[in-house]
Amino acid sequence: MAMGFVPRGTRPQLATATLATLAILATSSAAVAADGAASLNGAQVSPLWAVPFAGMLLSIALFPLLAGHFWHHHYGKVALFWAAAFAVPFAAVYGPALTAHEVVHTALLEYIPFIILLYALFTVSGGILITGNLHGSPAVNTAILAFGTLIASLIGTTGASMVLIRPLLRANDNRRYNVHTIVFFIFLVSNIGGSLTPLGDPPLFLGFLKGVNFFWTATHLLHDTAVVAVLLLGAFYLLDRYFYAKEGGRKLKVDPTPDTESLGLRGAQNIPLLGGVIGAILLSALWKPGITFDVYGTHVELQWMVRDVLLVLVALISLSITPKIIRERNGFDWEPILEVAKLFAAIFLTIIPVIAILKAGLDGAFAPLVQLVTDPNGQPVNVWYFWLTGALSAFLDNAPTYLVFFNLAGGNPHQLMGPLAVTLEAISAGAVFMGAMTYIGNAPNFMVLSIARHRGVKMPSFFGYMGWSLTFLLPCFALLTVLYFL
Repeated sequence: MAMGFVPRGTRPQLATATLATLAILATSSAAVAADGAASLNGAQVSPLWAVPFAGMLLSIALFPLLAGHFWHHHYGKVALFWAAAFAVPFAAVYGPALTAHEVVHTALLEYIPFIILLYALFTVSGGILITGNLHGSPAVNTAILAFGTLIASLIGTTGASMVLIRPLLRANDNRRYNVHTIVFFIFLVSNIGGSLTPLGDPPLFLGFLKGVNFFWTATHLLHDTAVVAVLLLGAFYLLDRYFYAKEGGRKLKVDPTPDTESLGLRGAQNIPLLGGVIGAILLSALWKPGITFDVYGTHVELQWMVRDVLLVLVALISLSITPKIIRERNGFDWEPILEVAKLFAAIFLTIIPVIAILKAGLDGAFAPLVQLVTDPNGQPVNVWYFWLTGALSAFLDNAPTYLVFFNLAGGNPHQLMGPLAVTLEAISAGAVFMGAMTYIGNAPNFMVLSIARHRGVKMPSFFGYMGWSLTFLLPCFALLTVLYFL
């Protein structure tokens, strides 16, 4: 599943071709499978099958810290190793038919749409250049974070992150203390800001496809989002003032961004294309032609295929109509999206048995976790729905985690939007907010990390970042628990 290495600067058409190749490889591997292969029964899956997934997570956490040079050049090979460590023995135990069915199902319904959406948002937003040199004072930095938090639900956390991370980096490129700025950017713009619409974050989009009303999240998560955003923006402003004052007694670094150009916007032709991305997503949810294709036991609906084709076309249009100089000045390259594609390919593959065990509920190896979310009377325990959805979303992919707990709560959107509205609020908030707890909780986290490192920011390690998130996010989530979920 892991993609092969593509050198930086490779033409973008090759990125699209790589995605298509992944789909072909996935479906070709299923050619050896018998049609109608049964789905994996999580009740019969040993928790030992989670070892490759744990190994993948530990590799992401430890290699950059202990062997950074090796990781930078070989992370794709490490991802391929863990993918094979799962797939080869799994095929030997459960047979090639079932293995191929699970791989195809994950590739066609989860990984490929996930990467295509990120690719489109990354490409289009990378063609939008904010010119001029914003000077990273505490007030300016806080304003950028607040603006990004507001627009993340409109153009997605990926779109907002890609549009604003480079101006934020330029604004602070002469400051000695700038790591905290990128960390809080990940908290707010790459995660928490995407909580108000299904366009903001993949878990909410999946809920929309399951029947949750488009504006339900805006009306039910607005207060949760406002509380966390205000607290984090306030904490950031005070922290940035401290570091800014600390720099006052030292000679600032020479600002590499000259003040020779006024503030402005170039690449505005990409803004309607962001609307095209939103339109393609909405089309896939609102248009129901009833045409389904069966690909080795996986049902792929026509509107999903149309959505993905439209997203690729939007990205290609962006590449064709945006002057190359704009992307060059934006510091745009393909490494961040390639890193996400390779690492998440292995994550999506090795997570298959973990999700299957969780879906088995009380019959699976993780039954003690499932028991926590239901009281003796069979009613949902909202506190545990919030914290378990969030804790798993921090380390697993938050989209399938959302679906697991959505189904554990009954899976009926009308019930969940009505009598069980607080339960759905807890699931939604946990999936979106706690994606900020680790670098792997949400794809934009990794993209921002990669861009910042390439710009010379000494970002914290996996566990170092968790030190920040535990310090600043956990108190906010504890307050939400007291206010809304007890």
